[in-house]
Amino acid sequence: MRAYVVNEWVHPSELKLLDDAPEPEVTGDQILVDVYSSALNFFDILQAQGKYQVKPPFPFTLGAEFAGKVAKDSPIPKCCPYKPGDRVFGSAQGCFAEKLAVEWQSVNLLPDNLTFDQGAGLYITWPTSYEALVGRADLKPGESVLINAAAGGVGIAAVQLAKALGATVIAAAGSQSKLDICKIYGGADHTVNYTAKDWQQEVLRITGGKGVDVVFDPVGRIAESLKCIAFKGRALVVGFAAGQIEKLPLNLVLLKNITVMGIFWGLYTHKEPSRIPIVWKELLELFASDRIKPIMYDKIFSLDEVTVGLDALEKRQTWGKAIVRIKDEKQIVVAKL
Repeated sequence: MRAYVVNEWVHPSELKLLDDAPEPEVTGDQILVDVYSSALNFFDILQAQGKYQVKPPFPFTLGAEFAGKVAKDSPIPKCCPYKPGDRVFGSAQGCFAEKLAVEWQSVNLLPDNLTFDQGAGLYITWPTSYEALVGRADLKPGESVLINAAAGGVGIAAVQLAKALGATVIAAAGSQSKLDICKIYGGADHTVNYTAKDWQQEVLRITGGKGVDVVFDPVGRIAESLKCIAFKGRALVVGFAAGQIEKLPLNLVLLKNITVMGIFWGLYTHKEPSRIPIVWKELLELFASDRIKPIMYDKIFSLDEVTVGLDALEKRQTWGKAIVRIKDEKQIVVAKL
């Protein structure tokens, strides 16, 4: 089996694709999946170096999101609703490989109107963005939201979701090309380049001086975004893709009556498992209605190119979700693409 196996903490650029990696052993509630596509995430770069909160024991296979088929020879645990041949997507350690052992509870059926490439980036990104906006910030129709790093995976999902929820979306990114992505693919109402001097003034102008009701930040720009947040605004800490954990000016939190809240979707499995099926039901209904759709970077990487893709992700050259196609299959897609 071909796979990217990590035997020591290294930068992902040093990883090699093995042709003879051992196939995963399936135990307990796990099923065996033939991986057709997987998604690249920023935390893959951190995990390979031992800088991510999830540190599997050596050796382990890199990659956390996938879409594929339940393997013909997969055992089917008791109560598992899936059968061999089912098209599924989900999350597990070891997705940069041809086969994967995954707990069936971490898997969903892939909607018929989505390809494996589209499905590979759903499981972590979309519920993170949805729960941040709906479950944490309680975004309402007519409110305004500033989405930082809006052309990235969680960002472009948040843009679409906020629009579907009836909010006015201000998408922020660091280049005109990425701002164009937010408009063309995400449907953002307004765009702002946050590398420009005093960019917050543009946000205030757009909102008539009020500031935004919600800030969605996966990159580490909460502090500077507080200059254009509204009274009683809600600031969502989604991640630190810029590499630095922020220190916030709490005087602004006090003076503006701001709520700062975090979202770590992975913790829901242990802390609030009852919320997970609710989020997925609502998300899959939105996908089925074509009100939202996965946005993929325009270069699909092969399994041989995982390190190339992670390098592009680290250098912020990608937009949407960067995808690795491991196995190809002709599919009839009925979605409006």
